[in-house]
Amino acid sequence: MSTLAPYVGALAAFLASLSYVPQVRKARPRGSTDDLSLGMLTALTLGLTLWIVYGAIKGVWVIVGSNVVGAALAGAVLGCKLRDLKCHSHKRGTKP
Repeated sequence: MSTLAPYVGALAAFLASLSYVPQVRKARPRGSTDDLSLGMLTALTLGLTLWIVYGAIKGVWVIVGSNVVGAALAGAVLGCKLRDLKCHSHKRGTKP
């Protein structure tokens, strides 16, 4: 049974990493991140980044690999959120 553990871990990591793809696709159009929490996205991206560090310290490739993908995708959504916040602040500043 323990010989299955790496495969189960790899499959779980793959599926968890893929779960961010639809959110990235939704966040790409400008102005589409209003319902997303900046605090949640920041905490998620930072947490995933810390999992990368933990996985590297422990030498567990499944932890590192899955969290690299997850952090990159969560970071992309965070970047879209920051873009939209910047765009909204510029719009507010130009109103009469």
